[in-house]
Amino acid sequence: MNSERVKFSIVVPIYFNEPNIPHTIPRLQRLEQVIPNCDFEYVFVDDGSKDKSLQLLIEAREKDQRIKVIKLSKNFGSMSAIQAGLKYATGDCVGIIAADLQDPPELFEKMLEYWKSGKKVVLGTRSDREESISQKIFSNTYYYLLRKFALKGYPEGGFDFLLVDRQVVNEILEIREKNTNIMSLIYWLGHEREYIPYVRQERKLGKSRWTLSKKIKLFIDSFVSFSYTPIRFMSLIGVLTAVLSFIYGVFVVVSTLFGIIELQGWTTIISLITFLLGIIMIMLGIIGEYLWRILDESRDRPSYVVDETFE
Repeated sequence: MNSERVKFSIVVPIYFNEPNIPHTIPRLQRLEQVIPNCDFEYVFVDDGSKDKSLQLLIEAREKDQRIKVIKLSKNFGSMSAIQAGLKYATGDCVGIIAADLQDPPELFEKMLEYWKSGKKVVLGTRSDREESISQKIFSNTYYYLLRKFALKGYPEGGFDFLLVDRQVVNEILEIREKNTNIMSLIYWLGHEREYIPYVRQERKLGKSRWTLSKKIKLFIDSFVSFSYTPIRFMSLIGVLTAVLSFIYGVFVVVSTLFGIIELQGWTTIISLITFLLGIIMIMLGIIGEYLWRILDESRDRPSYVVDETFE
């Protein structure tokens, strides 16, 4: 396979990346100078950007017919944009990279070498990241919990820069799961993986649209999709609360009969009721997270809508 010419597709989700595109496209195109025997395909998915991202992509396509531009009807989120890109990618293997160039595209050369040697999943894992302390804390906590309670052995620094075989792409497309984490889904498939550590660079151009609300949704999606821990936690809390309530009830009855304590009126009862109601509301919220995802899946709506394609 090393001597055969292969087709390599690179999927890039785009969302308000106007400052990045003039730098991202030429850097991806320069890969052909260092990776021989490879036909490139660039799949850019505009995820409802309201700046000039789409216009820049269309202009780039006029100069390079290897570029495909997929315009979604609105902002569906980066995971849905990646799903759309995978659908339109036609390569023997497919790489995924962000448009902000915090991940080095040149690492695709090494990824392709591992892929040619038989690895179906090659992951660029972050050994460190040039980001703020708050971002590091959130990311490290998220990946620790994911590794501890959902996906055993998940890379400590996480990943969203990778290369996968056509078989893996087809499997992801067949699953058609919504409200999920594509990266975690690729890991969950269980194919033999190769890891390439690197330092994620600081963002030089543009402003990140990865808001706190999107981070929280990804956090919840990951655990609901890949872990039973929230449900089991609810069951454990229910059992512990029932046991403690029973013990407290026995204590109050015995203490009252033997005159150890006097009944203090409604204060204790109100405190207990308020505490239990709080636990019930938390449990209902967790159940609700599962239920609305089940409802969303049962509606069978697409995870994204393609408004227009330029290919």
